[in-house]
Amino acid sequence: MSDNQAPQAPKALRGIGNYIDDRFHLAKIGEKNLRKVFPNHWSFMLGEIALYSFIILLLTGVFLTLWFNPSMAHTTYEGSYERLRGVGMSEAYASTLHITFDVRGGLLIRQIHHWAALIFVASLVVHMLRVFFTGAFRKPREINWLIGVGIFSLAIVEGLFGYSLPDDLPSGMGIRIFQGVLLAIPVIGTYLSFFMFGGEFPGEAIIPRLYMLHILLLPGILLALIAAHFMILWYQKHTQYPGPNRTEKQVVGTPMFPGFAIKAGGFFFFTFAAIAGLSAFVQINPIHLFGPFTPTSITSGLQPDWYMGFLEGSLRLFPDWFDFDIGGYAVVTGVLIPGLGFMGLLFGGLAVYPFLEAWITGDKRAHNVADRPRNAPVRTGLGVAGITFYGVLWLAGSNDILSHTFQISLYTTTWVFRISLFVAPVLAFIITKRICLGLQRRDRATLEHGYESGTITQLPGGEFVEVHKPSSPETVEVLQSAKYQGFRSVPPTVDANGVESPAARGLFGKLRIRLAHWYTKDNVSFEDVEPHAHLHGAHSEEKVGQH
Repeated sequence: MSDNQAPQAPKALRGIGNYIDDRFHLAKIGEKNLRKVFPNHWSFMLGEIALYSFIILLLTGVFLTLWFNPSMAHTTYEGSYERLRGVGMSEAYASTLHITFDVRGGLLIRQIHHWAALIFVASLVVHMLRVFFTGAFRKPREINWLIGVGIFSLAIVEGLFGYSLPDDLPSGMGIRIFQGVLLAIPVIGTYLSFFMFGGEFPGEAIIPRLYMLHILLLPGILLALIAAHFMILWYQKHTQYPGPNRTEKQVVGTPMFPGFAIKAGGFFFFTFAAIAGLSAFVQINPIHLFGPFTPTSITSGLQPDWYMGFLEGSLRLFPDWFDFDIGGYAVVTGVLIPGLGFMGLLFGGLAVYPFLEAWITGDKRAHNVADRPRNAPVRTGLGVAGITFYGVLWLAGSNDILSHTFQISLYTTTWVFRISLFVAPVLAFIITKRICLGLQRRDRATLEHGYESGTITQLPGGEFVEVHKPSSPETVEVLQSAKYQGFRSVPPTVDANGVESPAARGLFGKLRIRLAHWYTKDNVSFEDVEPHAHLHGAHSEEKVGQH
């Protein structure tokens, strides 16, 4: 074989390949897709971490399913854990203890499953924040954003149900809070509670029903949504960050095969190794220390998994001042609003935002190049305000622990968090927006004058100046992207003849114009900037050399 000839596959494999291709004509399709280019950036791995964590959840969940008994029937524990031997408990709790202490590798698999669940939700959150702050939810990716919001909401519910299955004391308390939120729903709340629990709390049916939802229905929906998410992603590709040769119609990156495939495969094993390492050395959810759940038992200092912390905080902060009756039916706003209203605010706001921003800005263009967060200061400010709002609720979920640790009155911490819930997001928005505008001004100055080299030179007249150097072509491309990102100005309210624009008429038209003005009024314009046009005015290296 000459050096110019490509090696051929074995004859048997060529025969099989030809047989399949003659019937399904997959060769051209496969070649096209295997050479598909994906942009490179470390932040794209956040979504991959979520995918790999979900795969680990499925694999470990199958193992746990073989040993777990989802029954609330009463039994007496006779296993190898001596401290609970002879204690009455449910079959669900006893089987979880059996997995932990008597099944070879059971404790490790349990911990891998739990850690993978926490990392799955965490990577989803950070991935969605990356998409939000870079504007990657805009046209044509609105549908994929909605699918992502659906995956996020189902992941939280799936985690809550899985956390409740062992029937230990913390999970039973979580189920009790879940029942309380159901009961707060006007008129139908009692019916929903009886349907879910099969009677009065705790009943005999809730664990089997949560089990079927946890291992069958919700994973099936999640799997379908994740598959749809990646099919759309495959068709549309990732957005890409500004840089040389990167345009709305041209992608710069790594081909699917072999580069991207090898990198993705290796990253899966890194993710699995990190989760396995945490599971081996960091204890999580030690159910054997808490004991079985009984409706009369309670303990302090227990916290739910981190992603449920904001709901815990909202229930602790919201007062009962607004409860009322309608026709003999109690409307418990102190539970209903924080238990369901904040969830609706979170997921509803995430789902609506892409369409709301497009309506305000009038931006109907397709976007394949991501925004730099500084170039959309209002959006970035709103995102940070939302994170701050969530963070205050999350911290409030542990106000009892904070009070005990720092010897502060529980009522004091509650009122501090109540006030912070309204003040902190506003401050976060203002500060974030000002930082973004400051970074925009610095970018404009860098684009016009070059960057400060740090070299101080004395001119013949005795003046000391700092030499400016031209920015690299890559930096210029990134800075110039501000011209094309986002929405830069308010749409005109009248045409050339003075006739009012149809878009500015009516209540919604006027509201849209006001919101567009608020959204864009402080943005720094890059329209008239030429790269390094004023470099000579900032004492360039060439000019200093001439002196």
